[in-house]
Amino acid sequence: MVSTVIQFFYPDLKKEEIRKFSLLSAIFFLIIGTYWLLRLLKYTIFLKIAFPECLGWAPQQGCMFQPIAKFWSPFVVLIMVLIYSKLIDLVKKHQLFYIICSFYAVLFAGYAAILFTKDVYGIEYVGKAALSAMGWLSYFTIESFGSLTVALFWSFTNSITDSESAKRGFPFIVAMAQVSAIVGSSLLFFSASIGSLWPILLLASILVILVMPLVHYFVKSTPATQMVGNVVAAVEERTTKEGFIEGFVSGLRLLFTRSYLLGVLVISTFYEAVSQIIEYQMQTFASMSPDYVDEIAFAQFQSAYGVGINIISFLVALLGTSYLIKRFGVRISLLIYPTIFGLTLLGLFGFFWTGPSTTALLWATFAAMVIIKGFGYAVNNPTKEMMYIPTSKDAKFKSKGWIDTFGSRFSKAGGAQVTNAFKHSMPELMVFGSLFGFGLIGIWILAAVFVGFKNKQLIDKGEIVE
Repeated sequence: MVSTVIQFFYPDLKKEEIRKFSLLSAIFFLIIGTYWLLRLLKYTIFLKIAFPECLGWAPQQGCMFQPIAKFWSPFVVLIMVLIYSKLIDLVKKHQLFYIICSFYAVLFAGYAAILFTKDVYGIEYVGKAALSAMGWLSYFTIESFGSLTVALFWSFTNSITDSESAKRGFPFIVAMAQVSAIVGSSLLFFSASIGSLWPILLLASILVILVMPLVHYFVKSTPATQMVGNVVAAVEERTTKEGFIEGFVSGLRLLFTRSYLLGVLVISTFYEAVSQIIEYQMQTFASMSPDYVDEIAFAQFQSAYGVGINIISFLVALLGTSYLIKRFGVRISLLIYPTIFGLTLLGLFGFFWTGPSTTALLWATFAAMVIIKGFGYAVNNPTKEMMYIPTSKDAKFKSKGWIDTFGSRFSKAGGAQVTNAFKHSMPELMVFGSLFGFGLIGIWILAAVFVGFKNKQLIDKGEIVE
């Protein structure tokens, strides 16, 4: 029954591939659902809980700290990338899931315990220092969780999937991930009926734990014929003799000595800088709104935001992603998202000049982010992931780890520098942030043209970037 439904929407999937991609989708379902739940909860904790006025903080202190947190995020994640790069050489790739998921599950359970204490004994019992420390730590933890676990999943999946199979199966994975993202985002809707946020955070810890047995089952039960990519590199790994520092820098050195990987870096990260600016405006407008003054109401706004993004992304992934890739090819598909992004930013910029109210700007930025994020997850993500298929093991795991973690965070830090410079004036941020965004989109389009052309050359010649 399930196979019949899958084949109806994805008729190109071979019978033997359905089970493989179904299990991979289930793993990604847990990762993405948990990530979206935490991603939205992160803003509620940081903007509404960690820096309350009753403990002596200034009004909207969380909004003032947010660009600073975003700036320091890549440097915190840098430590995680260093550890991740070394672990790649020490353990099998599927075992990385066990290590990383265990680490984050414990941290999320700890944050849930702090929120539980706040609700039971009062905010003064927890104290200003402990609450603010939890705010900063949870922000960095959730940021790194999204980067590391998603990068690890795609690195593992790329290493056991060839180019043709990826074209058939990756859109299915992305579509199922969007269902998960909708579910994860919608969980915050129940915060009002629950009356607290700590049970939701505890649930996130449990979901992270469930990733581990599912990965174990996939590795043990999937036939060897379905665990081979363009370059055999997945379950049976060679022993490496790289030292700690060498292993740390090898992915970075490969990244900056291969123009193809540099191009992938641009198309994978530049949009983050621009979306960071727009999202900051939206979050600030929402935080100031009297409709979302308390943490539960704000959490529900975040839930509406996440659900909106992921419904758009799901519909596009289900009905359009596979068609776009097959109809126009990878090269044209790489250009679709920056074009949509640029037109959306232009529309938002034009609307600003009509002199709208703060409430109108809140919903305009909300709509812009839903479009930007929705099409990004559905169109850009699966297309850029295909760019790693004609690459070596080190490029798939080490260089990609840098791009998806440190590179992504560094791009957001660049956008945060713009928001930090103009955070006291939303009109100035709208003007200068938009001009900054138009410049980055231009560079992004040039990189997409180059990477698409180079990717076709590599596939046609049966070569890899190594």
